[in-house]
Amino acid sequence: MKKSAAKFPCNDLTLEGEWLFPDGKGPFPAVIVAHPFPPNGGDMQSSVVTAIWQTLAAHSIAALRFNFRGVGESEGSFGEGVAEREDVKAALEFALSTAGIDKEKVGLAGYSFGAMMSAPVAMRDERVSCLVLVSAPLREDQWKKLDSYTKPFLMIVGENDQMVPLDLFRERMDNPPVSGQYRLIPGADHFLGGFEEEIDGIAVQFFTGVFSLK
Repeated sequence: MKKSAAKFPCNDLTLEGEWLFPDGKGPFPAVIVAHPFPPNGGDMQSSVVTAIWQTLAAHSIAALRFNFRGVGESEGSFGEGVAEREDVKAALEFALSTAGIDKEKVGLAGYSFGAMMSAPVAMRDERVSCLVLVSAPLREDQWKKLDSYTKPFLMIVGENDQMVPLDLFRERMDNPPVSGQYRLIPGADHFLGGFEEEIDGIAVQFFTGVFSLK
């Protein structure tokens, strides 16, 4: 695998990211992985983000993780969960413009806050092929919007998650939308400590299936 630092524009800001490319010759499918809540120390080094990022590249999928504005070497300051959607859009544009990427196979993955920022971008941009949301504390109206999302998506939640409305999650587990898959992780809470390997395995299996990889 080949790792490379990246800088890309988001309006008048420059954001920091890091690619991990598979071995071999592209074009490769790609997934952009977004990190948890910045004011609580969330960044692209998050153990959940890192696990997904690394395992994607090990399964022939290029992976881009990045820091939201005001985190690490990304310019700007925290945008209250509004401006950060622009960061996800910028990362998507950057991925689509990168050499060696299959533009027909680009997905988004987000953990916690990163999932909240990724979901609306995926639902509004037809270029996003698929979506993985890990520990996504969505509002009820966002759950309803996701119900009508027509692209393949996967939601992963710990059974003891303190921030996700588990009643809404279980309702959909019992009667999933046509495009959606739902996985509940026994014993895990919102922070998923010790469950990283299980999470990344489920997420990457979903992406390889959608992208039709062996």
